[in-house]
Amino acid sequence: MELFYSCASTFYDDPQERVSAEAAILNSRLHYYSRLTGSSDRLLSPPNHVIPRPEEIYIYSPLGTAFKVTGSDPSSKNPSIITIFAIWNTMMGTSILSIPWGIKQAGFTLGILILIFTGLLMVYCCYIVLKSSKAIPYVDTSDWEFPDVCRYYFGKFGQWSSLVFSMVSLIGAMVVYWVLMSNFLYNTGQFIYNYAHNVNMSDSEFGTNGSDKVICPYPNTDPGVNNTISTVYFINSGNDTSDVSSFEHWWSKTNTIPFYLIILLLPLLCFRSASFFARFTFLGTISVIYLIVLVSVKAFRLGFHLEFHWFDTTEFFVPEFRLLFPQLTGVLTLAFFIHNCIITLMKSNKNQDNNVRDLSIAYLLVGLTYLYVGVLIFAAFPSPPLFKDCIEPNFLDNFPSSDVMVFVARTFLLFQMITVYPLLGYLVRVQMMGQIFGNHYPSFFHVLALNILIVGAGVLMAKFYPNIGSIIRFSGATCGLALVFVFPALVHMISLKRQGVLRWPSALFHSFLILLGLANLLAQFFM
Repeated sequence: MELFYSCASTFYDDPQERVSAEAAILNSRLHYYSRLTGSSDRLLSPPNHVIPRPEEIYIYSPLGTAFKVTGSDPSSKNPSIITIFAIWNTMMGTSILSIPWGIKQAGFTLGILILIFTGLLMVYCCYIVLKSSKAIPYVDTSDWEFPDVCRYYFGKFGQWSSLVFSMVSLIGAMVVYWVLMSNFLYNTGQFIYNYAHNVNMSDSEFGTNGSDKVICPYPNTDPGVNNTISTVYFINSGNDTSDVSSFEHWWSKTNTIPFYLIILLLPLLCFRSASFFARFTFLGTISVIYLIVLVSVKAFRLGFHLEFHWFDTTEFFVPEFRLLFPQLTGVLTLAFFIHNCIITLMKSNKNQDNNVRDLSIAYLLVGLTYLYVGVLIFAAFPSPPLFKDCIEPNFLDNFPSSDVMVFVARTFLLFQMITVYPLLGYLVRVQMMGQIFGNHYPSFFHVLALNILIVGAGVLMAKFYPNIGSIIRFSGATCGLALVFVFPALVHMISLKRQGVLRWPSALFHSFLILLGLANLLAQFFM
């Protein structure tokens, strides 16, 4: 048995990083047993008294939410409603901010169809993953996760490739978080400064008037590119313009804010244990619920602005079918990604016979949430006077920093991400250091060097390419290729072949899934 799975979203909190000496001893014993045998040999498996307690087991989404796994005692199992909510909560991440942009890139009608089709494909691949461990004969797979299944079928290649793609999803998520934290910190500071100094944003041709102002930050934006030109204009209300210029110089979204975050977050990444930050993961649920409320209020106040032009772009509206649709499929691959922790999530379900039903309901709720946010933001975006191509990869950027409701949303998300970012860094550390050095904290300098590389990637992207839509779609398509399409399809076909029941329609369909995952990744480079 391995102490840490090589998946992006599941780990057992390292007992050596807890305060008690007894826990450190138990950890050493568990490492000793794990060196004696592989997970398929039960004779030398660790006894119960050296296995981490159930209250120490957590599951983490690649984008930060967490779910606590209960023990094996039937009385501690969760009913279906709790399991469904746990899957929804784990799957919800920052991808929700980019769904309206993805629908705009694909076209309104095609975007809705792709969202539904991708959701169906993802839930089917997730179903394959859920059933994969139970299809292995003569082996106790009760404590296996999908990376263990990959190791069973593909050996070391499956183990290391799952680690690599786990790193892609985790580090990609951390880069997205750094860009978003820079964005939210900038706008939060801008709101406080404007309020304190009585500075107002002036009306411009790139924004609407009224109490629910909507702006077009980059009016000359190419649909596939997010420029970093600021179009915020200020008027002086009793303050010297030099004060405003000085503030803008030291409070810049791309030039200074990404570096300010280093002072706060780099020390947090070096903590030996991330258990303190796990206590704040409930903020993820609150943030998503508040975003849904925010979207509902804005749509009610702005109304719907839709015109249907099937293939031709007009001055204010995009066609219903656009060739940029792979950008949406890349985002959705990560938005629906939960495949590498679904087995452990479902172990806590009280009635195991309902696993498939509960998984389907959870995906339905996630899909409806994405549809609700994406469709309402796209439909309510005021065109005219603005054109639909102004919808940003982070739809909150289409509201000015002076918007109070959006200010609250950004503040919530900022604090949530500050607490989640160290958890993601902890996952990267324990997986990478554990595989390379056999120790999750080999030394302070090893950890510091790794954290500097991770933080450096976030700073560079926040400064030179702060487009979370593109970052999400590339990382989603990359990790999805292996952990959503290729490995599940291959595992399913190999399992059926060994049972002698593989038929050509099944082989053809699952081979098509592999080609679809490959095409999804390659298409991202041509958008």
